[in-house]
Amino acid sequence: MFAPVYFDHNATTPIDPAVVDAMLPYLSAHFGNASSRHEYGRAARRAIDEARGRVAAALGAHASEVVFTSGGSEANNLLLKGAAARSRPGLLAVSAIEHPCVLKPAEQLAGTGWTLRTLPVDADGRVDVARFEAVLAQRPKIVSVMWANNETGVQQDIEALAAMAARAGACFHTDAVQAVGKLPVDFRRLNTAGVQAMTVSAHKIGGPKGAGALLLDKRLDVAPLIAGGGHERGLRSGTENVAAIVGFGVACELAAARREEHARTTLALRRRLEDGLRGLGATLFGQRAERLPNTAFFAFPGIDGETLVGQLDRAGYAVASGAACSSSNPEPSHVLRAMGVAPDLARGALRVSLGGGNTAADVDGFLDSLRVTLARLHGLTAMAR
Repeated sequence: MFAPVYFDHNATTPIDPAVVDAMLPYLSAHFGNASSRHEYGRAARRAIDEARGRVAAALGAHASEVVFTSGGSEANNLLLKGAAARSRPGLLAVSAIEHPCVLKPAEQLAGTGWTLRTLPVDADGRVDVARFEAVLAQRPKIVSVMWANNETGVQQDIEALAAMAARAGACFHTDAVQAVGKLPVDFRRLNTAGVQAMTVSAHKIGGPKGAGALLLDKRLDVAPLIAGGGHERGLRSGTENVAAIVGFGVACELAAARREEHARTTLALRRRLEDGLRGLGATLFGQRAERLPNTAFFAFPGIDGETLVGQLDRAGYAVASGAACSSSNPEPSHVLRAMGVAPDLARGALRVSLGGGNTAADVDGFLDSLRVTLARLHGLTAMAR
């Protein structure tokens, strides 16, 4: 079967064989409900407890701070809506470049009496500190800023922003879905700085889809989104997806152990890629900011991004025209719009997000195919005139 070179690891990652091996027993012989009191149930509960410990250890947290969810979207909604439910409506501030699973619940809260402020970013996608301080002066109750952007890879100085928010008395949350496995993550250090909640997800780090977690300061009062049997300390009711949780634990452990090597190899490949892209006339977004080592976001003037994605897929390279969760939306990337990128250029944006299985030969082959594809598209454009 034809398998394109996979350059879309920020959307999802291939599941690690060790993760599959760890999950398989819980898809067959160990099928018990973790709430049952017999041995089948106790075995499932032990597996969840062990996985919780693995996630906590990999992320510098205590096991009691890990609340399992179905993924990053649920964890983000749990924090925003759950924290809002424990407070009278006030000011809520989120960055302009958040994933839709932060922006959409924030907009929903704005319809229930909360005042929403969108934190602007500069031309390279970094939160504008002066304007952040201006919003903090209005005493927001909840602030959410993602650690590393899923499209551009641009990193925020989360510790500094959290410390500023803490001094203003705000609850500070960060979506760290893209940071885990690529950057050093220590929730204890972040929590000391002022981060009270952090979202993580399994399928971005070689784990299964359908598992994630909210790391939560135990002093923070959050109402559950899902009421029921009181699972996850009453914060997330529902029979646990034991196999996925077990896989998440192993994936976190592996990601932490491999992080330095992963960062080193993907950064070398990204630099090789971006050197070639510059030679082809690409505009690189966020290049003056600190970025994830594996992520390049770029465009070619006059070339439609969706068209280019389709052409490259046929040539054997799987890339993205933006965030996978919103790829059906024909509008330009909201992240690039927030950065002040012209709509025509933003519509041409492509993202390459590298993984541990990619090679220099993959990058070189991609650049060769891209060169040929661009020449063909430019030729068609010229003929249309």
